[in-house]
Amino acid sequence: MNARRSERALVPDAQAEWIGLIAGNGRFPLLFAENARRLGYRVSAVALTGEADPSLERVVDRIHWVALGQLGRLIKAFKQDGVRQAVMVGGVKKTHLFSNVRFDLRSLALLRRVTIRKDDTLLRAIAAELEDEGIRIRESTFGLDGLLVEEGTLTRRAPTRKEWRDIEFGWEIAQTVGRLDIGQCVVVKDQVVVAVEAVEGSDEAIRRGGKLARSGAVVVKRFKPQQDRRFDLPVVGPGTIRAMAESSAAVLAIEAGKAVFLDREEAIHAADQAGIAIVGMKSNDVKR
Repeated sequence: MNARRSERALVPDAQAEWIGLIAGNGRFPLLFAENARRLGYRVSAVALTGEADPSLERVVDRIHWVALGQLGRLIKAFKQDGVRQAVMVGGVKKTHLFSNVRFDLRSLALLRRVTIRKDDTLLRAIAAELEDEGIRIRESTFGLDGLLVEEGTLTRRAPTRKEWRDIEFGWEIAQTVGRLDIGQCVVVKDQVVVAVEAVEGSDEAIRRGGKLARSGAVVVKRFKPQQDRRFDLPVVGPGTIRAMAESSAAVLAIEAGKAVFLDREEAIHAADQAGIAIVGMKSNDVKR
């Protein structure tokens, strides 16, 4: 798929309201689009070239393929479709920021105004640009409350006492790492940090940490203290479990009520098959 915009209009209800979808990678954008249409919305997707799944075209009413950094084209696409509210869903491989970005004049002007270029700061600045154009950015779980992780042990196996000590240790480390806006995921074993998520993303951090730990690693993924619910929520799913199984990791602890769980039944079944424990945690649950 090249960077030129392609559009495919279905035959939506002419009275239905449009909702915009800024789509990154993974299954989350597809699930959002399918659900939004079930709720009666027409979906206008701005799909990021090199990130979004091409199959997104089959589940939206109109799609615009836009390269990273083309903020002006993104806004123009939504305004053409009459979009007044939108969500940012799906990840962007941070390594692509070093090679695949094609900044337009609007993006360059934004970057000149933003002195601190951390993830959250940049995303808030982009959201502000859209809202200046009359496009409100909604929470990425808009209409999808059922996808949030619930509290408690979600698998047949619960963590052992030793694993709980690693969860407690990793929980505090993950908060510190998140506050620094480095990442959302840490991998620990025997109260030693073996990996911290950086630009490679959670799954690769899990594989790297699992290789160093050899077996029995505990993976902790949580909401950053300063995180905006409109974008970049922690997301786990079958891919997370595959990465853990490949590296013989033992436990996944994720923040209940704030993390998104994709394809929940499939992921929990795979975890049970691999003997992996999954727990949904609240901030006040760390003392056992």
